[in-house]
Amino acid sequence: MKRLTIVPLAELTDGQEADFFALLESKEAATTRDGKPYFRVAFRDAQRAVSFPVWADSPWAVDCRERWTPGDCYKLRAVYRETNYGPQLEIRKIRAVTAADAEDGFTPDMFLPRSRFDPAEMFDQLVAVVQENVRQPALANLVLSILHDHRDALLTLPAATRNHHAFAGGYLEHVLSVTRTCVYLSDKYVQQYPDMQPPLSKDLVVAGGALHDIGKLRELAWKPTGAEYTSAGKLVGHVLQGRDIIREAAQDAGIEAETLLRLEHIIISHQRLPEWGSPKPPMTPEALLVHYADDCDAKFQMMYAALGDSPPGQAFTSNKNALYQSIYRGEQADTEAG
Repeated sequence: MKRLTIVPLAELTDGQEADFFALLESKEAATTRDGKPYFRVAFRDAQRAVSFPVWADSPWAVDCRERWTPGDCYKLRAVYRETNYGPQLEIRKIRAVTAADAEDGFTPDMFLPRSRFDPAEMFDQLVAVVQENVRQPALANLVLSILHDHRDALLTLPAATRNHHAFAGGYLEHVLSVTRTCVYLSDKYVQQYPDMQPPLSKDLVVAGGALHDIGKLRELAWKPTGAEYTSAGKLVGHVLQGRDIIREAAQDAGIEAETLLRLEHIIISHQRLPEWGSPKPPMTPEALLVHYADDCDAKFQMMYAALGDSPPGQAFTSNKNALYQSIYRGEQADTEAG
């Protein structure tokens, strides 16, 4: 393949032809209403996915059927088109990547969407929040030991397979944000309800925020195609596995039984509803605050993503987003395009 300038798929503009690397995310056999067979394929990099048909009479039909493998990486030469049916690629050349492509910047993980923030810095910030706000030594040591024991995995772990923070580093971005909100909420309500009995425990709220999703270490696996559920993730889920991780770490931690029970309750109730994976609703003030801190952060990121994915010049977004609703961008959006 004669070299053209390597341009990331996400940076291609309408009508531009270039060489680029892409991951074949999916390949599905299908037929039209008239019975015409085709494959629907999706190539992507970290920021853009392009899904389009490969028809049976296409020069790429045989290669697509017999040689293109979802999950494999390819070097393409193609023209990028914006059409009424969405983005399309007119493929000129395509081959599987080779070791020599590293000279042009290819790495196996280059197609993974990533957090805007540095994972190592987010991990350090999360540790600092725990150290500054969890004053019970046994509880603080429990939280910090779990975080440090799993640091390497947490640096790349997503928060979900889809919907919110579904990218490398998404777990830390979400959990750090939730934990900071837990600090704010616990400070607010300790001050507002000083006569609550028993008193609201800021230590438990912050510890629960930092560990509420820790079971995703066993629920999710991060692969070149993105996050996938493990067998344990499908059969058990992250809520109960999070409780398991905490119980295992607490065996020799010297933590009081009542404190551990309340922390476990925060973990198993943070999703609130059985259909979301929680066997119990929040039944303590601490669990209630962690639930709403978690829910708010997840939904706000969904709204952020929906606004970012919508084309400019429209007052409302599509309802095809994780929130399943249109979002108002403002009437000025109509004038921006003009």
